[in-house]
Amino acid sequence: MEPCTRSGKRGFTLIEIMIVMTIISIIVSIAVPLYQKSLLRAKESVLKQNLFTIRTMIDEYTYDKQKAPQTLQELVTEGYLRQVPLDPMTGSNNSWKTIMEESGSGTSQTEPGIFDVRSGSDRTSLEGTPYSDW
Repeated sequence: MEPCTRSGKRGFTLIEIMIVMTIISIIVSIAVPLYQKSLLRAKESVLKQNLFTIRTMIDEYTYDKQKAPQTLQELVTEGYLRQVPLDPMTGSNNSWKTIMEESGSGTSQTEPGIFDVRSGSDRTSLEGTPYSDW
């Protein structure tokens, strides 16, 4: 006797395919936000490092030259930086907001220079603080 088989056709039913598609869409809906958040954390880490580097070079320039730099490009020209780092939140190295020292409070009374630098982004971090306040 021959064993009883289906009509000889093999494949998946519509219900099986729909269940698999539902499971895949649930996994994707969980994974995509986590991936986007990890990308944002990486950008925040780069921003912190770039701010630290620029601020350190401003301090070194000010100490060496006895005056603060007038522009960030001056740090590159004088060899303190190879290039002005990118602001990872804006994707540009021209969007940094420079904070000038008040005249009379800096090392050079006649020409105040850059005292600090901040991100030019208007977005808010994962911690809830604006990037422009870092």
